Amino acid sequence: MAAMTTVAREHGTALVAADGVMKRYGSFTVLTGVDFVIGGGITGLLGANGTGKTTLLGMMLGLHPTDGGSLRVLGIDPYTAGAEVRARLGYAPEHHTLPPDVKASDFVRHVAELHGLPKREATTRASDALWLVGLGEERFRPLGTMSTGQRQRVKLAQAIAHDPSLVLLDEPTDGLDPVQRDDMLALIRRVATEYGIDVVLSSHLLDEVQQICDGAVIIGDGRVLASGSLEELRGGGSDIVVELEDAATVQPVVAGLQARDIAVTVDGRLLVATGQDDRVFDIARDVCAHAGAGITRLSRRRLSLEDVFLETTS
Repeated sequence: MAAMTTVAREHGTALVAADGVMKRYGSFTVLTGVDFVIGGGITGLLGANGTGKTTLLGMMLGLHPTDGGSLRVLGIDPYTAGAEVRARLGYAPEHHTLPPDVKASDFVRHVAELHGLPKREATTRASDALWLVGLGEERFRPLGTMSTGQRQRVKLAQAIAHDPSLVLLDEPTDGLDPVQRDDMLALIRRVATEYGIDVVLSSHLLDEVQQICDGAVIIGDGRVLASGSLEELRGGGSDIVVELEDAATVQPVVAGLQARDIAVTVDGRLLVATGQDDRVFDIARDVCAHAGAGITRLSRRRLSLEDVFLETTS
């Protein structure tokens, strides 16, 4: 996509910052006081259907006002300066309703023009974006003749054609089979890494957030349950997994750990030791050595994103 420039990432600054954001529709409260900060890279907006993810994206676009709290996108209030914010954002909605008689290239060009690009440049950018998402040969086809997977790619193309600073993707793999989903996620990752475009990806699927995202904001019950980089969410952890070679050494090792105020759960030859500080690893190693226990595995326990999600939503 030679005609497209690379936008410098705003490292060290918050691309999106929410402080006590509330949203109500009549008597129904969607968001009850949301706090989070989104930085560079790909961030997953994770939550079950109906938890307010799409509403939050709409607020980032300046389409809905907040009913409390503060929301900043690229340092700007999106509702009071919506045109300025939207000029720097790309957006791919969840729905698949695209004009069926319009060619893909004309649709992407039109959206690029809406973002302020001159017609000639918008035409070039539309062609480049469609080639990037794998629809170069199909770019002159009417949208109504395309498959769900192809329409998802068109939505991604129109979201990036004007070279935005930040792209908001609402359920970009909806309606795709597993192979198509993996291809789409790989494409999103490529767009983010090769072209320096930061992404907020709304999804209810844990595995796809875990697959390509650098961080996540987990939403439930109208509030943020957890947020941060995936490393922070999973935690470095003081839990240690010990797998012993011989079942006969389990009890001596357990006794040695418990004598040092370390809680232990046992599953056959597999032990999970939990302590209050980062010395658990060294203590577990020394206890095993003192007990003469052969070790098959000794490692820090890392939570999966599913573990984090289940813990925060329970």
